[in-house]
Amino acid sequence: MSDLTGKVAIITGAARGQGEAEARLFVERGARVVLTDVLETEGQAVAESLGDAARFVRHDVSSAADWATAVRTAVETFGGLHTLVNNAAIYTAKPLTETKAEELDRILRVNLIGAFLGIQAVVDPLAAAGGGSIVNISSQAGLQGLPGHAAYGASKWGLRGLTKTAALELGPAGIRVNSVHPGPIATPMIGHLGLATGPGSFPTLPLGRVGLPSEVGTLVAFLASDDSAFITGAELAVDGGLSAGPFIPPSE
Repeated sequence: MSDLTGKVAIITGAARGQGEAEARLFVERGARVVLTDVLETEGQAVAESLGDAARFVRHDVSSAADWATAVRTAVETFGGLHTLVNNAAIYTAKPLTETKAEELDRILRVNLIGAFLGIQAVVDPLAAAGGGSIVNISSQAGLQGLPGHAAYGASKWGLRGLTKTAALELGPAGIRVNSVHPGPIATPMIGHLGLATGPGSFPTLPLGRVGLPSEVGTLVAFLASDDSAFITGAELAVDGGLSAGPFIPPSE
């Protein structure tokens, strides 16, 4: 179990779903966390449930000014910053020819530009701490082309590429940058798809089920910890084997 004692993290999109699971796991493992989101009521409730180890900041990730507030809160409240988890995202699925430029722009501003601004905002405090970890939550749609995911996929492929460049440029400062690529995970973001959980819930995956937010959180905690000190520029799939290639379920 990766130890995060003494670490200070900013986790975006932490009012629910994967971000909430990550925040709870980080605190459980000894970290102090600034949770950010545009969902104020939910985010504040999560932070309050975590006690003195957590603070909530309302945060539009497409705003550089909001990023400055989140970073300042971490440094002034907890004395520094060691980890950024770029988790905030929005999701839509629509055919390419039906996707409007305005819809693409909205997704890119949150899913890609938001992470870009976040990386820029944390470089100085992470370097001042002697280095740190940035974890960008991409998607299986950032590893494969998926029908109906022109806008969302573009944002997540872009985040994958941004991760590689940031890892190269920030490595000399001791800052590691990696991307995590979840597949179908039971979160409110894709709740409208009606995915069930448990064995047999997704038979076309090699592992045969939908993933849980906590299973993504465990990997993110590892990447934030010193256990992953020699890992940077990597892309790690948490998708039940979906990105491994075509899968044909065994015949009965």
